[in-house]
Amino acid sequence: MDVLRTPDACFENLPGYPYAPVYTEVDDGEGGRLRIHHVDEGNPDGPVVVCMHGQPSWSYLYRHMIPLLGAAGLRVLAPDLVGYGRSDKPSQREDYSYQRQVDWMTGWLVANDVRGATFFGQDWGGLIGLRMVAENPDRFDRVVVANTGLPVPQPLDDSVVAEIKRFRAEDPTPDMMQVMAALGADDGRPFPQLFAYWQKWCWESEDLPVGLAVTGALDGRTATPEEVAAYDAPFPDPSYKAGPRAMPSHVPTLPGDPSEKANLAAWAVLEKWEKPFLTAFTNNDSVSRGGEKVFQARVPGAAGQPHQSIDGGGHFLQEGRAEVLSKIIIDFVKAS
Repeated sequence: MDVLRTPDACFENLPGYPYAPVYTEVDDGEGGRLRIHHVDEGNPDGPVVVCMHGQPSWSYLYRHMIPLLGAAGLRVLAPDLVGYGRSDKPSQREDYSYQRQVDWMTGWLVANDVRGATFFGQDWGGLIGLRMVAENPDRFDRVVVANTGLPVPQPLDDSVVAEIKRFRAEDPTPDMMQVMAALGADDGRPFPQLFAYWQKWCWESEDLPVGLAVTGALDGRTATPEEVAAYDAPFPDPSYKAGPRAMPSHVPTLPGDPSEKANLAAWAVLEKWEKPFLTAFTNNDSVSRGGEKVFQARVPGAAGQPHQSIDGGGHFLQEGRAEVLSKIIIDFVKAS
């Protein structure tokens, strides 16, 4: 496996992100090693909160929340997924899979002996992190999820599956405006058909505009040029972008997906999960809308919890709703 490592100079003087890097090495699955970065801030003896980001962001997404959680006496661990942030970046799109991300991040979790933690995940942070929770339940005391899911492919007409595969194989690469229009569409097409626009655009865009992809989905604030550049910082040239390009294609949306059995196994654990489980979704995220109802209905630990519907904030609510979200997590930890 050919692995790239972003030069440290790329992370100098990022606005709002003064945090010292911490590194952990894990098995890459091919006989080599990968270096995973995380932030470790707040009260070193306080309750642990593991904050996991998604695609195409990195732990910079939590810069507004880290000081708020730390001021409340919590210890914040915010890792960068492999392929993102200051973590190592396998150079080929084919190096990445859902299972590999779970394996790599579980290696990080065990190596750091995380216990008694509150898990928080958004976007792919939830897809990967909830698998970690289900496979390591003794390491987590409670869960908070926002704008995420644990997807299992739903039945689709063969004609729809064939059209999605044809679109992804044969149509021209959509542009960013076409992608945003598809994700926000309400025209009766099933979600996998709409999400295919994001999958195709990311996979085929050699120089994926990561900074714009994150900050273009904000609601409640406008990112500065310096913040856009900070989201681009881990990727000094297109060769570093294989992770963000690859991961959307591994969301299990079609029947027979390789991750289907593993996600079903994770759901079997969550359907018996009686520890506190809280949802805090925004009311204007076109990607995850309605996803909170699934968790509330299926996870026993979600019963009677003060679930939150956050007004606005878009998909990346850590940016526009950092104070609201931080308070929700703090209050949940203190109450449970």
